[in-house]
Amino acid sequence: MAQWTSAVGAAQLARLLTSQQDRPAGPGSKRPPAYRALADGIRLLVLEGRVPVAARLPAERELALALSVSRTTVAAAYEALRTEGFLESRRGAGSWTAVPAGNPLPARGLEPLPPEALGSMIDLGTAALPAPEPWLTRAVQGALEELPPYAHTHGDYPAGLPALRAMIADRYSARGIATMPEQIMVTTGAMGAMDAICHLFAGRGERIAVESPSYANILQLMREAGARLVPVAMAEGLAGWDVDRWRQVLREAAPRLAYVVADFHNPTGALADEDQRRRLVDAARSAGTVLVADETMSELWFDDDLEMPRPVCAFDPAGSTVITVGSASKAFWAGMRIGWVRAAPDVIRSLVAARAYADLGTPVLEQLAVNWLFGTGGWEQAVELRRRQARENRDALVAAVRRELPEWEFEVPKGGLTLWVRTGGLSGSRLAEVGERVGVRVPSGPRFGVDGAFEGYVRLPFTVGGAVAEEAAVRLGAAARLVESGASGAGESVRPFVA
Repeated sequence: MAQWTSAVGAAQLARLLTSQQDRPAGPGSKRPPAYRALADGIRLLVLEGRVPVAARLPAERELALALSVSRTTVAAAYEALRTEGFLESRRGAGSWTAVPAGNPLPARGLEPLPPEALGSMIDLGTAALPAPEPWLTRAVQGALEELPPYAHTHGDYPAGLPALRAMIADRYSARGIATMPEQIMVTTGAMGAMDAICHLFAGRGERIAVESPSYANILQLMREAGARLVPVAMAEGLAGWDVDRWRQVLREAAPRLAYVVADFHNPTGALADEDQRRRLVDAARSAGTVLVADETMSELWFDDDLEMPRPVCAFDPAGSTVITVGSASKAFWAGMRIGWVRAAPDVIRSLVAARAYADLGTPVLEQLAVNWLFGTGGWEQAVELRRRQARENRDALVAAVRRELPEWEFEVPKGGLTLWVRTGGLSGSRLAEVGERVGVRVPSGPRFGVDGAFEGYVRLPFTVGGAVAEEAAVRLGAAARLVESGASGAGESVRPFVA
């Protein structure tokens, strides 16, 4: 087996390390030696998955030049990492990242916490709520009643069940967007939809314009597909999309694809207004860029008097520019892995044809369950329950964080599942690391950016409420104090918490 499977260049590693900014040291506290700070920075990048395990690091001289430090500093940092098990070296082969024996391999996306850890850890890593019962059970029971005729077929429906495709098309038409079943493909969640779109439109080396910040798992999916990500900065707070900046980037970079979450953006919670949507579509059309609109959060508004803007595809009547992605995972339940693509019929045909070499189709039983929900009114009742849960969780989490961490800054979104928080100058990566040691799991800002951006942020989802939200804020406060003091949190005990 090769010692290393990928490589990190000196300039890239320097950018990632430079992004890790801590609050200035307080009175009486000491900054670590330069070699120790460098070793800690690389270790954090490995633990967060932003530098892969088994990635070859640059030679000492190259990294020293990129960081403007002495070669002795880099050599000492590498030696410290070797001693701690985060680096392995072999003469003639260089040095590559590792994890100490017994440590779990870091994930590069946002994966759910294993169920066995839930007793001691409060999980703020994934933006997903428990199933809205009794609607999950009723939907599955309804699907079982509809299953027998399908059981007599081969069960492969690459475009999706005809009944569900027609139902989804009708739902778009009811929103004022005339849609035929031929414009719909059912997928295995929104991730399955994005994977298919990326492989069709953006082969290895193609550019994809993305919001900065954007949804971490989609960014990683694009990286794994070999795309070159072109970040377009979001405006501060909930202001959202700087369309003039988008127009400039699309014109100059000429990306094949652009990806936006216009409805309660993940992670900021921003909601694009109609003017922003219209101008985004116009900019994409002018540049010859296909605009992918992720609508997975579009039904999660909290205020009854909020007038939702029309879908992004409403501003593309010819259907030549916008591809829409939807999903049952956020509005209903993450375990219901049903997503869909709405696009021009020729695009759908191409996606379906390419699917023969991927997953062939989406599970029939789950499609029938979603079709039952759409056809009986169960979807609307389940989503209303989901809105109420998320709104209550949002209010509880906001109050708790403001009480425990008054120096943290954020704006409260009117929907969605996430709060984007500026951490008062603390490193989001270090907060994530120390947080796990004190019993709260939170993703750091750089997971949602490109090349180490957003080190001073964390994302907090609306997945816990009441006493659990209060305890989560208490633990985040404890983690923040440890990071601010320069302590590691290694001596802190994680106490079980029961809601």
